[in-house]
This record gives sequence, C-alpha cells and structure tokens, in this order.
Amino acid sequence: MTAHLIRKYAAAVPRYTSYPTAPHFHEGIDSAIYASWLRQLGPDHSLSLYLHIPYCDRLCWFCACHTKHTLKYEPIATYLKSLHLEIEKVGRHVSRDAKVTAVHFGGGSPTMVKPEDMIALMRCLHAAFSFSPDVEISVEMDPNDLDAGRYDALAAIGMTRASLGVQDFDPKVQKTINRIQSFEQTKSVVDAVRGRGVHSVNCDILYGLPYQTLETLKDTVRQIISLDPDRIALFGYAHVPWMKKHQTMIPEKALPDVSERYRQMTMAADMLVSSGYQAIGIDHFAKPGDTLALAMKGGALKRNFQGYTDDGADALIGLGASSIGKLPQGYVQNMPATGEYERMADREGLCVVRGIELSPEDRVRAFVIERIMCDFALDLTALATLYGPAAAVVIAEARQFAEGDRDGLVQLEGGVFQLTEAGKPFARSIAATFDTYLSNGRGRHSVAV
Repeated sequence: MTAHLIRKYAAAVPRYTSYPTAPHFHEGIDSAIYASWLRQLGPDHSLSLYLHIPYCDRLCWFCACHTKHTLKYEPIATYLKSLHLEIEKVGRHVSRDAKVTAVHFGGGSPTMVKPEDMIALMRCLHAAFSFSPDVEISVEMDPNDLDAGRYDALAAIGMTRASLGVQDFDPKVQKTINRIQSFEQTKSVVDAVRGRGVHSVNCDILYGLPYQTLETLKDTVRQIISLDPDRIALFGYAHVPWMKKHQTMIPEKALPDVSERYRQMTMAADMLVSSGYQAIGIDHFAKPGDTLALAMKGGALKRNFQGYTDDGADALIGLGASSIGKLPQGYVQNMPATGEYERMADREGLCVVRGIELSPEDRVRAFVIERIMCDFALDLTALATLYGPAAAVVIAEARQFAEGDRDGLVQLEGGVFQLTEAGKPFARSIAATFDTYLSNGRGRHSVAV
C-alpha cells in the first residue's frame, strides 16, 4: 500500500456505528415521541437492551466513552435507583409479548456494580420485559474490579459473553494511557468466567497508542492469542481531545503517524488471521464457529454502537445516561449528564433528549453504509428491489464512484459494488461518500485508519 493512498483515504470520517451519525441527532426528538415509538413495538418484535454504567474507579486517558471517575460507591448506588425507574417506565410502554434476545452491560465499568446490585438490576429487567429463553447477556469487564462475589453474581444473572478491554500489555504504553493491567490479571479473568460456564470471551486490542511500536504490539497480540478468546476487536485509538479533555494527558508527539498506524493494523490483523481467526469487517476477528463469523457468512452481520454484532433484534433500547437506542422509526439518545439524567428518571421515567427520525433516503443510505462496512460489497440489483425508486440516486452514486476510481479500491461487476483488497482498509472513507450529512460540518471525527 503506497503512502499516497494512505494519505488520501485516511481522512477523519465517522466510524459508522449508525447512520445518520450521532452529531446529527437533534432536540426535536424527545421523550414524548420516544414513548409513542415504544408503544408501536408489538408482540412480534424482538428487543435488545443496552445498559450504560457511566462510572470507573480509574480514568483511562485513551477512553472516549461517556464515563466519570469515582472511588466511592454512593454515586453508583444513587444512579442505579434512577436506572431502575427508567427500566420500569420504558417497560410499561412496550408489549410484554415482545421478547428480549440480547442484553449488553457497558460503561464505564459495569463490574464496579456490587454483586447484590447487579442481581437486583437483572431482576428489574425481568420484571419489566419478557426474555427469550436463549437470551445472550454480555458484560464489559475491568479485571481490577473483579472478585469472587462479582464473578458469582455475573454467573447468576446468566452472563454468556465476557468482554475484556486489554488495549496493550506493554508497561510503558500502559503507564502513558493510565491503564495498568497485567497479562496475569487478564488471564485470571478469562479462566474465572470460563470456569463459571461463560461460552464466549472477547478481548479488545488498541493500535495507534502512544509509544506503541510494531514489536510491542506484536507481543500484546501474541499474549492475547494465547488466551484463546472467541472474538478479538482490533480498534484504532481515536484521539479526540476536543471531545474528551482527559485525552490531553496523552503526549501527541508519542502517537504514531497514520502510516505507522496502518502498519500496526495490518501486522496485527495478519497475526490474528494466521492464528485461525476470521476477519470480520474492518476491526473484528472471530473463530470460524463463532456466531459473529456465522452471521458474516450468512449475510446477517450488523453494526451498532457496540461495533459488529450478530444481534438481529428489531429494536435496540438504550437505558442509562447517554445511552443510544434504535427503533424502527429512528434513533434516540438519553440525557448524557448523569445528574440531569437522574432528575429526569426520578421525575418522568423517560430520559430522551435528542434523536432523529429516519427519512426514506436515510433508510437507503443507512443500508448502503452498513453493507459496505459489514460485507465490503453492495448488490445494486438487490438494493433496487428492496427500496425501489428511492434507491436510484444512491445506485447512480455507486456507479459513478466505481467509474471514477483510479486507485483500484472498488470494482463493479454483475451489478455488485465490491471493495477490493486494496479498498477494504478504507471502508470508512468509501462509506463516507454516501453520507449526505457529512458535508454540513457537524462533528469532528478520528482518522479512518
């Protein structure tokens, strides 16, 4: 890959975990509209729940999540009371015949929640919603929070997938990003959750971190592979200090440039594939028998705010401060500020403050961008069949892109717009050409490699 292509196509663009992306949500979508959308979820709809715990007992400098630091449990206990109220109120608007097929606890650090409070939280969910017998329950875990009681509580709530943020095992990198976590700690978590029957383990790795080199990253990848996780996410560090002020603690001069990031990405990806993992989209890897790999093979791979997923639920309901949900009508987001979220939950129950209703054109472009991000391909004939005349403009744009491509990133054969091997690393940039919101200047984004 030439330096010219990297410079040309590694511009800052969205990660496309939604379309339209979050900077384009607006205050015209409020809790009243959200309530009406919830009431339209009928008995035949399947549901996915995301619960956000916006607290950490240490703040990692690299993190771009909505979270805050606390060494006390009182703020978490107060927050959980409000979360219970929101769950109860949302549940009243949804048909009890609609089945929950997936639950994801994210943060922050959900594993900061005390064992008895985690069990009470799951009990609250079961009281508000009907669960499918084979529901998948995933939890983001911080090894520094865990003890026997918490492991047992997670087993008691039926956790099926554990997700561990590793980032990098190199001591210098860890110190610089304020994420001290040894390989031995991480291995102990993997062993503990597997010992309690968890069938799937995911590990996150970051490239593009300060002081990270090809050799240090190679050591980290080797150690991760030795843990034999079922899935691995290989994310590029998103340096967005204008949005997350704590990232100013990271020395920018220690960050690798875009060419070095590309080398780190491709080296780590090659190591994972050589070890038997199947590449999923732009940044995930899974064992061939994993449900994520099977979803990709069957054309059912999806993308949401947690990244690539095999979650095919009709609606994603976000619960907690800053949580984003997606319903058939569009996207909604809860109040991000924790204190104000608690006041809204205590007063009204529903906490949505912005969102966006999908237009017919949004739906076409969302489908196109998701397929490019998931399949690296777009069947133009199928697109026309699915959306009719509404797809005509986008199909013309795809043909125009392919005809004007002088860099060998895409090819158009048999009515299929297909990214080449040279084009796949730049899927975000290619997807961005179909984003009609991007030109209005809202939002700043991380580099595409």
